[in-house]
Amino acid sequence: MYSEWASLQSCVLSDAGSASVLHTFPEGVGREVACSVVRHLAHGLTHAGAEDGQKLDSEQQVNWTMEVLCYGLTLPLSDHETLRDCVNVYSDWLTVLTTPKTSVPKPIQEEPNKYAQRMFKHLHNLFMPRSEGNTYVDKQALMCHRILRTTQNIAKESSVMTQQTWEGLLLFLLGINDTLLAPPTAQGSIADQLCDRLVSVLFEIWLVGCARCFPSPPLWKTLREMCTTWRHHAAMVDQWNRFNIVLTSKVLKIMYGPDFPELKIAEEDISLVPIDMANECMVQTWFRFLHVLGNPVDLSSPNVISQTPRFIHMAMISDVVIDPSHHPCLKRLPAIFLRAMKGISGLVDAFLGMSPPRETEELDSAPTTPQVFRGSSASTTPPGSRKNVRSFIPSISGKDKAEFRKSAPAILPRQPSASSVSLSSGDQHTVPSPCRPKVNSVLHLFGAWLFDAGLAGCELEPTQKRQGSFSSMGSRRSSAVFPSTSQDVAATVDSAEYPETYESGRAEACGTLCRIFCSKRSGEEILPAYLSRFYLVLAQGLQVGRYCSREVMAKIVVNCTDLLRSDLKGVDVLLPRIVDALEIILPDRELIKFRRSSVSPDLASSGQSAFPFPLGLEQEPAVCPYVNQIELRRSAIQLLLSILSLPLHFRDLQIQDILKTQTHDTDEPEQNTFLSLKLRMVNLLIGSLQCEQDSDNTQMILGGMLLCVQDAALLEEAELQAEQAELQENEESDNTEKTADQEQKGTVDAPDHETPASKLAQALYSEYDSAYGLFVRCIHLVCQRLMSAWKTDLNVSLAALELLSGLAKVKIHIQDVLECKRAVKWICDYIGYQCSRPPPNHSRDLHSMIVAAFHCLTVWLVEHAYLMEDKECLQHVLETVELGISGSKSKVKASDQPKYKGDKELKPASMRVKDTAEATLYVVMSQVGSFPSTSGPASLCTLLNEEAIMKYARGSSSEGSLPFRYFVIDRNIIMGILEQPLGNEQDPMPTVTVLIRTPYGRHAWTMQHRQLSRQDRLGSRSALNDPGRPIPMADVGIHHDVTHRNFPEEVDRVPPTKADLSIPTLQQITGEKLRQELDKLRALMEAQVRYETDINGLTEQRIAGTTFPNSDTECKPPRIVQEFHPSRLFLSQLGFLSLDGLRSAPNSPLPALIALDSKTMTFHLDIELLDSIPVRSHDTVFIFYVKHGQKTTADILNNVEAAENVQPQFLEFLRSLGWPVEVGRHPGWTGHVSTSWKLAVDDDVFDDSTPVADGTGGSLFNGDKQVLYYGDISSEVAFVVPSGNRLGNCRDQLPDKQAVDRSSTQSDIMTTGPGPSRNLTLELAGVDPSPGAVGPDTTSAHGRKRQLPSRANMHVGPDTKVLVIWVESYDDIENFPLEDLLCECTTGMDYASSTSSLGSRPGMEAFVIFIHPLKTGLFRVNMHGPAGRVSKAIPLVDGMVVSRRALGALVRQTAINICHRRRLDTDTYQPPHIRRKIKIQEIVTKYRNQMSEPEFYTGLFHDV
Repeated sequence: MYSEWASLQSCVLSDAGSASVLHTFPEGVGREVACSVVRHLAHGLTHAGAEDGQKLDSEQQVNWTMEVLCYGLTLPLSDHETLRDCVNVYSDWLTVLTTPKTSVPKPIQEEPNKYAQRMFKHLHNLFMPRSEGNTYVDKQALMCHRILRTTQNIAKESSVMTQQTWEGLLLFLLGINDTLLAPPTAQGSIADQLCDRLVSVLFEIWLVGCARCFPSPPLWKTLREMCTTWRHHAAMVDQWNRFNIVLTSKVLKIMYGPDFPELKIAEEDISLVPIDMANECMVQTWFRFLHVLGNPVDLSSPNVISQTPRFIHMAMISDVVIDPSHHPCLKRLPAIFLRAMKGISGLVDAFLGMSPPRETEELDSAPTTPQVFRGSSASTTPPGSRKNVRSFIPSISGKDKAEFRKSAPAILPRQPSASSVSLSSGDQHTVPSPCRPKVNSVLHLFGAWLFDAGLAGCELEPTQKRQGSFSSMGSRRSSAVFPSTSQDVAATVDSAEYPETYESGRAEACGTLCRIFCSKRSGEEILPAYLSRFYLVLAQGLQVGRYCSREVMAKIVVNCTDLLRSDLKGVDVLLPRIVDALEIILPDRELIKFRRSSVSPDLASSGQSAFPFPLGLEQEPAVCPYVNQIELRRSAIQLLLSILSLPLHFRDLQIQDILKTQTHDTDEPEQNTFLSLKLRMVNLLIGSLQCEQDSDNTQMILGGMLLCVQDAALLEEAELQAEQAELQENEESDNTEKTADQEQKGTVDAPDHETPASKLAQALYSEYDSAYGLFVRCIHLVCQRLMSAWKTDLNVSLAALELLSGLAKVKIHIQDVLECKRAVKWICDYIGYQCSRPPPNHSRDLHSMIVAAFHCLTVWLVEHAYLMEDKECLQHVLETVELGISGSKSKVKASDQPKYKGDKELKPASMRVKDTAEATLYVVMSQVGSFPSTSGPASLCTLLNEEAIMKYARGSSSEGSLPFRYFVIDRNIIMGILEQPLGNEQDPMPTVTVLIRTPYGRHAWTMQHRQLSRQDRLGSRSALNDPGRPIPMADVGIHHDVTHRNFPEEVDRVPPTKADLSIPTLQQITGEKLRQELDKLRALMEAQVRYETDINGLTEQRIAGTTFPNSDTECKPPRIVQEFHPSRLFLSQLGFLSLDGLRSAPNSPLPALIALDSKTMTFHLDIELLDSIPVRSHDTVFIFYVKHGQKTTADILNNVEAAENVQPQFLEFLRSLGWPVEVGRHPGWTGHVSTSWKLAVDDDVFDDSTPVADGTGGSLFNGDKQVLYYGDISSEVAFVVPSGNRLGNCRDQLPDKQAVDRSSTQSDIMTTGPGPSRNLTLELAGVDPSPGAVGPDTTSAHGRKRQLPSRANMHVGPDTKVLVIWVESYDDIENFPLEDLLCECTTGMDYASSTSSLGSRPGMEAFVIFIHPLKTGLFRVNMHGPAGRVSKAIPLVDGMVVSRRALGALVRQTAINICHRRRLDTDTYQPPHIRRKIKIQEIVTKYRNQMSEPEFYTGLFHDV
């Protein structure tokens, strides 16, 4: 810079002008003259100054007097009074440059600049070291301080100084500094005490001179040459840092304007830079001051620092020091080198615009590093100057918060604009400013120093001499060994208190380089020369083995968390080195090797602390960490999370070691591949989780484990599908070829099933851990740690349970079912342990852990339904459910007698635990093995209601009424019974259709009262129908006339006897009278015979004319009953119609069966409100696409209108989140209450005839026609992509306040029946749960008027906003307009929850997941959200790098877990089944029929 200019150093070093004529006389003569004259002058200043001053009225008199004063300033310190008087006289005379005092002689007043220049030269004698030793050093220091203060006042206030006077003043300051600071430091000397003050005054006056009279290039060159000889003083580097910071703060405002983060400096340093200094002068001064110290890396080389004339002279005259580089004062160079590197680091952070690190509990609780340097207790530096020392030190980077508790210069964060909101990230590292300069620009300025400092103490061997082992690539130059034989040297400096290496400064330089390169913008290009040197520095710093420097390694790891996620070209060559370093850090629980064994004090003579610590921290601990150990482990975990996806992404791609080269004498070294590092990374995860103690770090590791399992499972599934497809294709082609060969040769070969894909898969599974192997290892380790170490940590327990839930959902081939059984048993044991803890330990956090564990158990049972077929597993689950519901188990041990439910006292851990256990029991009984049902995963309930069922029922109902009888069973189940048979049922038998509404949903059943099986096609009439009689035969055969005899013919053949003749005949005894009677009787008989013959003929004619069989005489079965009261039969046969069932139970005020009055006007509206309460938690995720440089809402929304506006990976990502559903027909959650949870009756209302346009960039899923949907057993998520042409928006869909007030007023009027108690209501204050409280009508995007649910139903808990932002440029995250886009993220429930969050900014409650595609094909994740106790959900972690195949699943699971955690942390949240249960109880209370038993029985015999 000044090569063409001559230096003035020779003029400064010469004593011309500082010698007096009295020096030619003997010492005694000069002393007597000086003492007499000076005593008289000093007496005149205090008594008659004006007269004495006027006596020196000629130039000769003044010149003679100044010769005497010049000699007096050289007197020994024993004549300190004379010295003091000389100082007083010159101090008064120098006021001639500002406001002259009356004591100033007239000649001096006439030519002030001429005499002032002579006085500056004379005053140089005052600062000359004396030979008396340190006896009167304090007095000399006080006089020197006065002269320095006088020169400061002159420089600031004088308006008459000419350029020559300015140069004389600057040369005077250079001379006195060089006189005291150039020689090696001696403890307790005048140089030791004045060093800081001298340099401070020099630099301060030099700045004033730059503004008033800019120094010439020779002066600048002289300053630079002399400053390089003072670098062995710590104060020199401190002041250099101080003034660089002050000047840099001004330059930043000039270069980047007021929007750039302000570099905060101490108030006392603000006045160092003159206000009237021009911008161009400011920049020139800053750049020259930056290089005034030369190359700061020289401080790491004692040989360079000691190559000065003063050091060489000292070595020549010393009996102890032989080599100048062995002087004891150079033992302080490592500490000074560290100060210089920290100063440069502060300047780099200022240019990068890095804000100060956030105060965290971990940092506050970390061990504090005390002062590294301690000043001399004999310092006479004025209090004001000592106070200023703290402001000299540059800002310490955010990586060293634990080591440096306070930094003087800090960077104020920028104020957020109106359209953006400050987003809180989980990463505690500082964030560069978006207005920062390019990396190349910063490296042009500081790169040469930092690269050299990063390799300080390292010697790179020539390429041709390098060996195969990278640990032998470099040798570390040992520090200078100082002699300790001399007692004087040992007394001067205690060698045990000073660092012997320069690793601290080197570590600081490496950390600064990492911050520079990690601040690279998206798409920014860095010069290859800089990249190669940077990679070389990191490769040396991350070495393991003999030449490992753990301090350098720690600094690199802490500062390079973004190294592999910043798209740096060729950065993968460092991957083996990074893995080596992580294997040293992560498995070490205590990190003892990353601590200092002792702490170095400050230079004995510096008089100030090197680093600004608060008062009261002077005690030195025995052991001090290089960096905060929690932060070190966190940074190492961040690095690990950024490389987990690399092995399966690049597979067999080789990694070139930057320090490994092939030699001609040895074989080619073994090459690392990405896949070869996979097992080491997995082992790092497992090992770090075993020894990690920090809660946040543990959660990050758990997220990384789920990423590994999910990624490996998806890869294996894709490979298996590809293998099967390739196998099938090969078989088809082989069959075709072999069929042709068979036709020619007549033979067919056996098929070969060994394909390249299968060989690769087998090699992968045999050599590395498969997805199932990692799955098992994760389950074992996490469950063990969950039971042993994490039981009392809420956040870690939630993260572990989220990991187990995620593992249950991973689609993987389970080779051993026993592993899943173990997982379920561990979860049950965890619940049992938490429930059995003593009552004082029970808290909301504990119950939240139990609730989360039950949720995890539910996921495992649903995803692995076969576990319920195992008797032992089923017993464990049911015992755990029993414990959650009742608070105890029926059998504590297998040998105990069971304790029945009626004998147990219900004491659950809490009502939340009891409700969750009941929900788990419902899932076990109703959903395990049957989810998803025929209606799909979109609904757990039937899609039918009363109106839909009546469409299929026979008969008609009256207008406005439905023929349903409503009963309540066990106070929690509403049962609507329809007695009309459905239209498709032909059998005339008792048929009921039952709509059952429970806390867990709505279910429809159709039941018939059957006597026979369905195998008989005739149905119930078959048992009552006549089977039929045989048809009579008309042909009866031949009719024979036969005379019937009373006696057989043999009787006539028997001859009569006398006895036979003893009885007379009728003729023998008949008389006349008797004969007449006989004739009369005979006539009557003949008439009767004729009559009967006629009657028989007529009868035979009538019978012949009738059909067969005769309906009048035929025996018929009874007629079947066609009209029933099926509800009465149904309830009676179920046992509900007993007198005991209709009376109130002893332990309940309500009977088991209650009839409801369905004729009330508002009954069916309340039933609809009950149906509008979902049975699962529902969440909405809004997805946006941000192109490079976009900041406005309109531009962002219009990106998704066309596919060419977005990246193809974005469309693939959308499809991986969920499956598309039609909003008009979807029965589940659609992202807005106005279109969600539709029933079957709603299908004909929505008009979806509008054709769907193809080729969109995601706007198809904006909620108008379609959304992306995902549902499981406990939650459902709608993924909405808002677009510019969206028909509905937040203003159209949000009801206004007047409408809500009108609905509330209407509800008060329409309320009937007794109101529910406050502790069982869902409503907000002042809002009744009646149907009149239904929200205002809202027009959906399809033109259908649909009523929003009431505020009671909409206030379901925290309104958690989850946004997924796809950013093409990572730098656009800072300017993302979150508050503006939140208006597009409406769900219809916003106004309900807004009453509880009045006054809060909308963006403060939003969780944002930023996704940035890297050039490698991977994706960088950035998490932002409000700080909370349970807000850090996994599997995604801030800074994680995710593969393409696992991105969608991990984003979806993270969004679900975020919302689940927010619900757990909300005191007012009630699960859906509890809200439905409360609503059912309200309906029972409101519409119960107060009837006696006779009235109830009578009502059953009446039609509806």
